[in-house]
Amino acid sequence: MTAFVDELCVRLMRDGMPLLRVAGGMPTLHPQHYVRAFVWTRDSGAVEVQRGYDIQNSAMYRDSPVALIHQGVAAIRRRLDVPEPQMDFPVLHEVKASGATDYLILPLRMTVGQASFFAWSTDRPGGFRNSELTLLHDIMPLIALRIEIIATRQMNEDVLTTYLGGNAARRVLSGTVRRGEGEKIRAAIWSSDLRGFTAMADRMSVHDLITTLDDYFECMAVPVQEAGGEVLKFIGDGVLAIFPCDGDDAAACGKALDAALSAFDRLHELNQGRAIGGVPSLRIGIGLHLGDVIYGNIGAPDRLDFTVIGAAVNEVVRTEGMSKVLERPLIATAEFATAEQRKLLESLGSHALRGKREPTELFGMPLKKVPGFD
Repeated sequence: MTAFVDELCVRLMRDGMPLLRVAGGMPTLHPQHYVRAFVWTRDSGAVEVQRGYDIQNSAMYRDSPVALIHQGVAAIRRRLDVPEPQMDFPVLHEVKASGATDYLILPLRMTVGQASFFAWSTDRPGGFRNSELTLLHDIMPLIALRIEIIATRQMNEDVLTTYLGGNAARRVLSGTVRRGEGEKIRAAIWSSDLRGFTAMADRMSVHDLITTLDDYFECMAVPVQEAGGEVLKFIGDGVLAIFPCDGDDAAACGKALDAALSAFDRLHELNQGRAIGGVPSLRIGIGLHLGDVIYGNIGAPDRLDFTVIGAAVNEVVRTEGMSKVLERPLIATAEFATAEQRKLLESLGSHALRGKREPTELFGMPLKKVPGFD
């Protein structure tokens, strides 16, 4: 969007309209961002600003001309270089302080979804000319059409990234949409689970349960994403994620282990807050494995899931399940522990895993090195 706004404002300036500041917004379908706003200035160009959903209930929005535009007002203009100008919106003081002589805000009406706005300011003595006001009114439908194209593309990317993950979203948007399309990749694989979820669900209200799950999933997912991994699934209270190796097993395993330690650290901080509130701590188990998986579209003809499957996925889930038996919050396979070059994991001996004929050596992080367990 910023590239389009920069080009638009430069062209208007080239045609003789001395723009000083232009602000606007683009609707989103993002879980955190209510709108993607921008501010263009003659000196700095266009800069994007994310606005969260709380902006709707803020004084900043309620006391702004944008709120009136959203309520259906056709236009608002304020001359700022006249004696005793009408300064009925806080933003006008900011715009006037920057040197503006005239301010005009117009609705940006999309064919679908919410309306947005463009606010135009100039520093020409005497403000906008009548011909310029007419031009700005006339080009708003064209601007809306272009912004809607940009917004639709961004919404598609936001929705797919939110529900599929970044890498899977890019693959789908590039055309990997047919059932059965996929590839074999090597990855460090993560499986985590929340202890006592069934009992928790029975005794908690729906609101409290969802809030608890959101807090827990944030503790798991954010470290995975920050370490370069990708969350593929939330299964009930479980998380499945991968860290593609891209030819470097050690790096992928290192990222996965760093993410696990960060998750424990976040969970420890969350539990401290829960203790203050008098609610029980959350306990989890994390399983880590290194292996080959099939990564792609799997499912029914008209309901697909972009995920990973294979023996390695089954093994990491069963490995995570051993964290209950061995009473360790983190369990890793020998394949993972061997590739992880810092050798932070200790052997827990050989144990029987369902589906494997021979006992499997498992590894764990020493409890004193796990936040909340030392």
